[in-house]
Amino acid sequence: MSDANKLVARNVRRFREERKLSLGELARRSGLSKQTLSKIEQGTGNPTIDSIEAIADALHLTMRRLVTEWGSPLFVQRADSAAWDSQHEDWSVRMMDQVYGSGYVRTLIVRLSRSAADTQHKGTFGAGTPGTLHHVYVIGGEVRAGPRGDAVTLGTGDFVRFPGDPGHEVECLSSEATLHVVTTVPQVPQFPAATEV
Repeated sequence: MSDANKLVARNVRRFREERKLSLGELARRSGLSKQTLSKIEQGTGNPTIDSIEAIADALHLTMRRLVTEWGSPLFVQRADSAAWDSQHEDWSVRMMDQVYGSGYVRTLIVRLSRSAADTQHKGTFGAGTPGTLHHVYVIGGEVRAGPRGDAVTLGTGDFVRFPGDPGHEVECLSSEATLHVVTTVPQVPQFPAATEV
């Protein structure tokens, strides 16, 4: 069962129950069979765009409401099953969660390190989608993070939020550092695109 099918299943069931409609009544209003709707609500069906549109019309909703996360179910990621992705020789990232809706929210743990011979390790990143925000909490170590030319030095327990649409940088100042990073990206741009000078 795909995540997309689970999302549609939760939303169809939720909006149908909020409107106090039986499965049979929703089938009648949407022109779909009761069996098709049952499979969609169980997450085992593979709804087409036409099916989702018919259900949305029957529920007096836009299609977007059926494919947007309106309240995530409980999600637990245990430490012993977490996967670390080595982005670079001195970087590894643990994806904790990613939620889609009117945009998306990505939650990461980032581990940074540098060898004794490396006097600094700086990652430089290009401009992201307008309206993107990075929220960085330092779990341990010392880093410099923020927009290029305006980065700040942070130690254990410090937090910074900065826009991700201009280019930005993260530099490991200690031998090791661990960051909790949450990135929010809107689906619809909130601000005009940043221009580099």
